[in-house]
Amino acid sequence: MAKKPKKQPQSGGTPATVALTAAGTEFTVHAYEHDPASASYGEEAAEALGVSPDRVFKTLVADVDGHLTVAVVPVAGSLDLKALASAAGGKRAAMADPAAAERTTGYVLGGISPLGQRKRLPTVLDASARSHTTICVSAGRRGLEVELSPTDLAALTNAVFAPIGRGTSNPSGA
Repeated sequence: MAKKPKKQPQSGGTPATVALTAAGTEFTVHAYEHDPASASYGEEAAEALGVSPDRVFKTLVADVDGHLTVAVVPVAGSLDLKALASAAGGKRAAMADPAAAERTTGYVLGGISPLGQRKRLPTVLDASARSHTTICVSAGRRGLEVELSPTDLAALTNAVFAPIGRGTSNPSGA
């Protein structure tokens, strides 16, 4: 049975919301006033939306053995690059060059969404996402988040679940 979107942004949306709508995925868009002086985009989103930082996930782009890879981890923690490399079937990972991340995804830093990217990249979603009914990720611009189920996010991005977050509560064996 096809799911109907709960809410769509006005004026056409972002590539992320367009992809969600096209897929028939249930989602909710949350907008907030972005403060350019904010030190952390993800923590700003969690606070502005009144959502626990373990349910708001940041989208990071890393280089795993010469291949760009997307890592989606809770803003409450950080990315474990060694765990990401292992989950992606590589040996070494480092954060990608910011310009390469923007050019490849089609989004600006602080607004990179795991959905609707210009070039589809391998994606790893932190295993802690499974402990939530819904999570929030960037909807493709600063000040805009999309809330959806982690299983829908994984299906739409062909993501694998793996314990790639540090300082997060990852279920064992996930």
